[in-house]
Amino acid sequence: MKKTKMKIMSLLLSMVLFLFVPFLNLQAAADHPARLVDQAELLTAEEQQQIQAKLDEVSELHHCDAVVMTVNSLEGKTATEYADDAFDYDGYGLGEDKAGILFLVDMGDRNWATSTHGYAITAFTDAGLSYIEEKLVSYLGDGEYAEAFNCFAEQCDRFLTQAETGEPYDVNNMPQEPFAYAFWLVVCLAIGFVIALITASIKRSKLTSVVKRTTAEEYMKKGSLNITVKQDRFINKVVTSRPVPKNDNDSHSGGGGSSTHVSSSGEVHGGHSGKF
Repeated sequence: MKKTKMKIMSLLLSMVLFLFVPFLNLQAAADHPARLVDQAELLTAEEQQQIQAKLDEVSELHHCDAVVMTVNSLEGKTATEYADDAFDYDGYGLGEDKAGILFLVDMGDRNWATSTHGYAITAFTDAGLSYIEEKLVSYLGDGEYAEAFNCFAEQCDRFLTQAETGEPYDVNNMPQEPFAYAFWLVVCLAIGFVIALITASIKRSKLTSVVKRTTAEEYMKKGSLNITVKQDRFINKVVTSRPVPKNDNDSHSGGGGSSTHVSSSGEVHGGHSGKF
């Protein structure tokens, strides 16, 4: 009898969990702030929906928020300060360390800023951020905002996937573009070959008086060769040396990792900023 009651209770509990867990997950998703905030209205409704879905997918897959925010004014703050505060006070970040990366675009003075927090500081190193930002700024400069934000989502997925291997993209471990390099290498070699072929053909056409010779005798003037014997004797050598002054910055040159700063809320952030 007790076993039957236990089975019934277990079955009821399973049904409750089956019915309410999806609801709780949906509620948690609804409570999370939107990962695309387009206050500057740079995107169409269709573009917003598509980019929002991509940012949500990347964020939930890697448990690290990927956020895009556009504004018309920084309200007296620097771009970095605004991005940090938006991340901290608007409730972004997943997990205990509130991992996430926020890309801010200010249309007022054409500023941009990237703010990282938690695990994202490790996943997006200074070198990695520079790589991503270079791609984004080129799109922003051309007014291709949807392309910039799609690129941001794709690069976030790429960098977080790499970081999960234990070796985030950094100074000596940056993304490779094998197809592009191979393509331009082939193009350059082909152009060089064609130029060399044309040059050789032109020169060959001008050599009308050249006759093939089998020996070098025809090129030698009789009695012109006079060989003498000469010797050099090594006696000694003098070696001088001097100390090379050490540059205090040598230990930091070429170093990787992420630089950090503290936001107004006391949180540690990484990131960069600039203009487009």
